[in-house]
Amino acid sequence: MENPNDSDCFLKPANERVALPSLHLETASKITRGRVGLRGGYRNLALAIVAACFVVAGCGGNATPEKPAAEAKPAAPAVPEDVQSAADALLGTETTVLLFGELAKNGKQQFLAANVVPKSTKNNLPGTIVTRAVVGENVDGKWMEILRCDEHLKNQKGFLPGTPIGGVTGWRLAYEQDPEKGLALYFTPLKGAVDTHTLPIGIRWNSDTKRYQSLDRSYEHFLNEAASLSTAHSNLR
Repeated sequence: MENPNDSDCFLKPANERVALPSLHLETASKITRGRVGLRGGYRNLALAIVAACFVVAGCGGNATPEKPAAEAKPAAPAVPEDVQSAADALLGTETTVLLFGELAKNGKQQFLAANVVPKSTKNNLPGTIVTRAVVGENVDGKWMEILRCDEHLKNQKGFLPGTPIGGVTGWRLAYEQDPEKGLALYFTPLKGAVDTHTLPIGIRWNSDTKRYQSLDRSYEHFLNEAASLSTAHSNLR
């Protein structure tokens, strides 16, 4: 007896083709294009998400931070007006104050000033080249010259040992500050624009005599001043 609940299309013999619902050719083509377009849309969306991830990663915490700006070096202290005025009075208006303060560690204010030769094709020697230099000290509110370097080296008592007999037109000036002994000066005489390679003449404050004096070749012992250039020159031989 035939089962009335079964549909005819499911009871067809195995060797007989089952009828499929018919679709218009254009409709099938539209469906195919829609599926292709949908797959393309998914692909484009995935690529957009990946690109967005790269952008976020580049802008996130792994990005290289910007280097901070280099800190500006503190400017050198301005030269007090009275110090500059005193230096100008001793050496002229084209004077450079190199140091000022308690240079000799003797409780008094001093300054070191010089006529510095600018660097040029004619002056290519290393170091600070000067034609003249002075050390001034504030004595009871007035600036007094206590050491001079021009053609020769001299203090209040006379010529310093080691100063050349012939006039010197240029010196290489070097200096250093010891926290206990104070300022040490080193003058090397030059012959015009030629480096003579002579040993520097060392000068330091002598706390016993209360003035700047020359040092011997070991730069440890003080030498007394001389009344004449010939004596001053021979004292350091």
